[in-house]
Amino acid sequence: MIKVGVLLTQHYKLLSVAAILDVFETANKLHQEKGLELPYEIFLLNGDVQPEMFLNTYKSKWIGQNEVYNLIVIPAFTTENMQASIALNSSFIPWLIQQYHKEAEIATVCTGVFLLGATGLLDGKVATTHVDACAAFAKAFPAVKLKPDKTVTQDGRLFTSGGATSSFHLLLHILQNQCGKEIAIKAAKIFAIDMDRQNQSYFSSFQPFRHHNDEIVASAQEQIELNYQDVSTIEEMIKDIPSSRRNIVRRFKQVIGITPIEYLQQTRIEAAKKLLEQTAQQMTEVIYNSGYNDPKAFRKVFRKAVGMTPSEYRDKFQAK
Repeated sequence: MIKVGVLLTQHYKLLSVAAILDVFETANKLHQEKGLELPYEIFLLNGDVQPEMFLNTYKSKWIGQNEVYNLIVIPAFTTENMQASIALNSSFIPWLIQQYHKEAEIATVCTGVFLLGATGLLDGKVATTHVDACAAFAKAFPAVKLKPDKTVTQDGRLFTSGGATSSFHLLLHILQNQCGKEIAIKAAKIFAIDMDRQNQSYFSSFQPFRHHNDEIVASAQEQIELNYQDVSTIEEMIKDIPSSRRNIVRRFKQVIGITPIEYLQQTRIEAAKKLLEQTAQQMTEVIYNSGYNDPKAFRKVFRKAVGMTPSEYRDKFQAK
């Protein structure tokens, strides 16, 4: 029987914990219906957190107890201050490292990857997280090979997933590894999850970092956002800013994490996505109104950034 430990961290997301428990319980039920031994023994692992009332039916263990788990799952966090949450959950870090070195597998749901990142176990390995948390994760853990477009990653005994419903793709991937494809398919049907979704790029939204005190960078951001339809070079973007091109580019990359040109590109793509979602404009109008003149170049950039063509994106997300 596989011992599964679900961490109850400070600021854990209740929906995330519920999804984890539901999938493993479903796998147990499917085995029970066939008269087979249950594959999973599920434990809630506490640091200093008391479980929600409905979780009292599960076996609860304190991480200080000397036990080894086959699989540890870290749920998503509800907090927006991830560094503070990592600090609050720092007691889990040496314990996770110890469990990993005792051959445990570790899986993270959505932003739960930040806690795993803090252990250093992901350094040099691939990982993913919620698309809108990728920039913050890349900045916090530059040694990790972040794959923002991926729904699920596996690197040895470490598993990560993207946002929200991607947690089901992660859990189905684990079920397939441990219980076989038949059980994974049956669980996918129960939860109405398409097993073949591997890309999450089209769920992203460009949310530029603004909580900084660099007035030069803030001015550059404002110029780009006000004039993204008309400018195409750095010189045009910064002509009214009292600083050299080299200084602005250096400071912009240091503060925001991307170059001004990349910022312009992402601003334009986000504008195009909103036009595709919210208007009935012809594709030529969308292209022009988001700052592009070359339809071929626009489609190439859009597909690379979003993971599908503009027409496919409109079909998927346009409000009817």
